[in-house]
Amino acid sequence: MNILVLNSGSSSLRYKLFAMEKEETLAYGRVERIGVPTGTAKITHNKQGAAKYSKDMEILNHEAALKIVLNLLTDPEHGVLSSLEAINAVGHRVLHGAEYYKESVVVDEQVFAKMEELKELGPLHMPANMMGIQACWKLMPGVIQVAVFDTAFHQTMPKKAYLYALPFDLYRKHRIRRYGFHGTSHRYVAECAAKFLGRPAEELKLITMHLGNGCSMAAIDGGKVIDTSMGFTPLEGLVMGTRSGNIDPAVLPVLCRFKEMTVEEAVDYLNKKSGLLGMCGYSDMRDVYKAIAKGAEDARIAYEVFIYQIIKFTGAYYAALKGLDALVFTAGIGENELRLREDVCKELEFMGVKLDYALNRTKPEQTIFTPTDLSASDSKIKVLVIPTDEELVIARDTYRLATLSRA
Repeated sequence: MNILVLNSGSSSLRYKLFAMEKEETLAYGRVERIGVPTGTAKITHNKQGAAKYSKDMEILNHEAALKIVLNLLTDPEHGVLSSLEAINAVGHRVLHGAEYYKESVVVDEQVFAKMEELKELGPLHMPANMMGIQACWKLMPGVIQVAVFDTAFHQTMPKKAYLYALPFDLYRKHRIRRYGFHGTSHRYVAECAAKFLGRPAEELKLITMHLGNGCSMAAIDGGKVIDTSMGFTPLEGLVMGTRSGNIDPAVLPVLCRFKEMTVEEAVDYLNKKSGLLGMCGYSDMRDVYKAIAKGAEDARIAYEVFIYQIIKFTGAYYAALKGLDALVFTAGIGENELRLREDVCKELEFMGVKLDYALNRTKPEQTIFTPTDLSASDSKIKVLVIPTDEELVIARDTYRLATLSRA
């Protein structure tokens, strides 16, 4: 069975095609700058065993982008399929399932209508996610569409973890609560950690760290999330590339006044112009390191703030879990930045965390593609690096639900 996985952003479309019998990636790529008024869009397409193909062109909307992707997948030179009929189902990454969806579902009119209701909970992401589904319905009628929700894995949190200290009517009537995000990634690396350690997930206490441009952490006890750092939106929690993370809510009106912004503009400012970018002018950790090497004080301080927040959340989750079996680093920064792993683990030695620094340094950046144990032999807590694969999780759920639908 061939499964196409789509991740639709506001101006982008990422895709990956799997042959699920062997969970083999046949092709993948992305379309960027969809519908951007100035300049042209760019498509990058990768076929297994072939040179990368890229092209700049005008792409007005997600339907046009998907049409180009489908043409590439069936192209005689660049494609891997004889026809679109070879695509058996499509899995979509969807930001928000709120409390309605605790697992992935086949998308029908009723599910799509519920997603329409949830748009206000994810105004930056949900419309784009839904455009991807609509485009598939139009271009691939009859093909099963599956929604895999970023929030689903976190729905095991107890009320004491997900409720805010606000009047409960705001939760009961308007569903204002902590939801958590990056759930597909946390789920994947938690399952991989259990398999790698050779222990049942039900026996493990894990802290998973998804550290990329967006950052989040999760405390996982017995395979179930008991707390996570992102909240009502992906803005809460750790310092990120362009997001502020935790901040006193009273800053918002002051920001509006000083910057002469509306509330919506201020929230956008906290999402897109804050975090590492706001503190030192760089959102990419590699650029932050380069700036530190050149003596940039703001970059050094920004990095220390970034590390300190990770340490604080780790300590809090250690207490919430009442123990810990393993720390799991994943995503772009977690997988590739050996210096960050050392700086985090050094601060956690009081907990019994001991990193094998020599082993960590023999794993150059960009080369850790399989689960790796970087802990010292006498470490009380395992230190793991596990490359995330959210697309594979989406493909697996889509394959399972599509198989059930055909039965």
